[in-house]
Amino acid sequence: MPGAKTTLLIEGTFEELTDEFAQYIDSLKKSQGDESANLQAESAELLKENKKDEVLKKLVVGSQALNQAPEKEFIAAYNLLIHLVNQSPNVSMFLPKMCQNLSAPISSSPYNGGGLALSILSTIFNTTQPTNEARYQVLLAILRVIRATSNFETLRPQLKQLDSWLVEWKTPEEDARKLYLAVSDVAADAGESEQAYTYLLRALRTFPSEQASSPEARELSLRALKSALTHPSHYDFQDLTDLDSIQALRNSDPVHFQLLEIFNSDLLDDFNDFKDEHDGWVEESGLDGAALNRKMRLLTLASMAASAGQTRSLPYEKIAKGLQVPLEDVEMWVIDVIRAGLVEGKLSQLNQTFLIHRSTYRVFGDNQWREVASRLDLWRNSLQGVLQVIQQEKQRFLQEKEDEANKADQKADMASRFGGRGGQRKQQQQRAIDEDMD
Repeated sequence: MPGAKTTLLIEGTFEELTDEFAQYIDSLKKSQGDESANLQAESAELLKENKKDEVLKKLVVGSQALNQAPEKEFIAAYNLLIHLVNQSPNVSMFLPKMCQNLSAPISSSPYNGGGLALSILSTIFNTTQPTNEARYQVLLAILRVIRATSNFETLRPQLKQLDSWLVEWKTPEEDARKLYLAVSDVAADAGESEQAYTYLLRALRTFPSEQASSPEARELSLRALKSALTHPSHYDFQDLTDLDSIQALRNSDPVHFQLLEIFNSDLLDDFNDFKDEHDGWVEESGLDGAALNRKMRLLTLASMAASAGQTRSLPYEKIAKGLQVPLEDVEMWVIDVIRAGLVEGKLSQLNQTFLIHRSTYRVFGDNQWREVASRLDLWRNSLQGVLQVIQQEKQRFLQEKEDEANKADQKADMASRFGGRGGQRKQQQQRAIDEDMD
């Protein structure tokens, strides 16, 4: 698979190696009954005129015979061809045909053919300059082989580099879309539905606004919509409704768009009304009715939890009514919605109540803003009450300190007064004694 840039070390001049490869191709073809094979002589004539690119064209076309080469010789032969092609200033001219040949089944190795092809394609990718846009075609060929061999795990580590590669190659949006779709198809075939959906969305984001209503955009939008609705763990549809191509379905496919809006923000009652209005449409559209019913119940319970208000609790009876299920099934649905990550809380079997710890709105619109405003008003009033109590306590504390200070001043004043009078009496007594002695 693609990795660090690779250098092939093969000794010999271009002429010597060309003759060696052409001779090998001729011997392969003759062993398969093609006695007219004469690539060696044709290449020698062209080399006399120094037409190296013409020689390489013949070698690349002839390399199709390598698909019948013995397994032990396959990689060595292709490495030689890659080395020769890299001598040309026009490498990009030869890579599409080589990729085409490697994308075809390798008949000499029905069991290991996919691995051999991936090995050679990876070598081609890694020996090509990182900024060379020809790498794009090589990567598409790698994806074709991976898809044919159901080898998605080989691709997974490389996905994180995909966007940086597209930037290096200055890839147009249309080509980026083609690559994203190829990755999505490989992931879908491997059962990697989450990755398939992710790269399908990336493909949709490459459509400019003026192409949002194009047939291709419509086809991919419907594919993404159906994938999101039926995916067992996909509950947030904002990633879809934000796309221009999805919004364009409002006009081209209004029933599909109506269904998406219901799953984005409405409840089970609305879904049932939709099914009554469009009887049989869900099944005719290839959607799994049972899966949609289950998802809609989980989404409805999530909305009920988010709208529970200050009580932060839901009685079992209310849940049963909202989900249209028997009372004895309520706990099962609550457990499922918690497992889905839509709500956090705990069941109170004694009180037949679901106590909500955390809930999230599916959409955030006018109603949700009004509820936020209501809660903020409640908190503000509560904080004003707290502030009033704090101010009263502060005032009381300051008053107490002031009273204590006044009392201390009074005591000091009294002490100074009584202390002054005692001193005068002592002075008078001392003068009287002095006079008697005289």
